[in-house]
Amino acid sequence: MMSMTWLRRLAALLMVASLAGCGAMLAQNPSGAYRPVNAVADKPEANLLLKGADVTAYFTDGKYVQGSPQFHSAYEGVDLRFASAQSKALFDQAPTKYLPQYGGYCANGMVYAIPWGGDANTWKIIDGKLYIFGGQGSKDAFELDEKTNLALADTYWAEEVRGHNSFWQRTKRMIFRVPHYKSGEELAKMVAAAKAKS
Repeated sequence: MMSMTWLRRLAALLMVASLAGCGAMLAQNPSGAYRPVNAVADKPEANLLLKGADVTAYFTDGKYVQGSPQFHSAYEGVDLRFASAQSKALFDQAPTKYLPQYGGYCANGMVYAIPWGGDANTWKIIDGKLYIFGGQGSKDAFELDEKTNLALADTYWAEEVRGHNSFWQRTKRMIFRVPHYKSGEELAKMVAAAKAKS
């Protein structure tokens, strides 16, 4: 039987852990329809997408470009920064054209219904849509079977993740994993095997 002291310590630990993530939880779960998002609080913006990456530059310059606080817009409760007034104007004219899929979370994570990670400097445009990855290893794993992985990620985003709390979803799917779940180590081995064959 657990002692009351141990239960109090556990409760205190859980409270501290939950409070420590409050800032991130709020930033990643804005009130608008475009959520959850890979966002941080960076004053004056409370929900800064991709740490301020200019989402139009992927399309216009073919590369990652950091935005400036001088040029900013908001869309559905999400804050964005741009490298120039022209980039801001492009976004303002057609915001959904430039927004990353899956709220800017790692597309490979979304294959497993896990809204987590996303490095603005690791990306790909597929059929005119922007996808962000958690690093080159995640991108390589996703590309092993891009068509199937896109279909899985799209389904999980639409049916399970979009509009829900990122932290609860992440916790749920780290405990109750999808049937086709692969660990980072397993994916790395699959990528290495595929590279060895080519």
